[in-house]
This record gives sequence, structure tokens and C-alpha cells, in this order.
Amino acid sequence: MAEPNLRYETFECAPGLRLTAHERVSAIQHENLCRHLQRLEEMMERLERRLWLAVYGVVAVILAQAVQSLVAAAP
Repeated sequence: MAEPNLRYETFECAPGLRLTAHERVSAIQHENLCRHLQRLEEMMERLERRLWLAVYGVVAVILAQAVQSLVAAAP
């Protein structure tokens, strides 16, 4: 006797739906975390530029004072 070709309908069960929902939530959280890290990196770069600008400013003031004292000391 030939076996009948049985095809079952696919259905979503509760654990499968929960797993799918968890995967979506995890993907959203990962995307948000990556976006947040990108913003932090940009803020750190701006802070670094400001820090170097402050360092160069202090060095310029010290050099200007040294040149001024040399000019004042020279007759």
C-alpha cells in the first residue's frame, strides 16, 4: 500500500513566538547600543580636540610671556 503524502501546516507555537520576540528585542537593543557607543566616540573626539586646543593655548601663553620678558630685558 502506498503511503499518503502527508503535509502538515506550519504553525507558530508559544516558545517559538517568544524566541522570535526575544531575537527582535535583542536586535533593537544591540542597534541602540551601537548608536549610543557611536555618539560617545564622537563626544570623546570633540573633547580630545578641546583638550589639545587648551594645551596649545597654555603653551602659546607661556611662550608669549617668555618672548615678552626677553624683549623687555633687551635694551
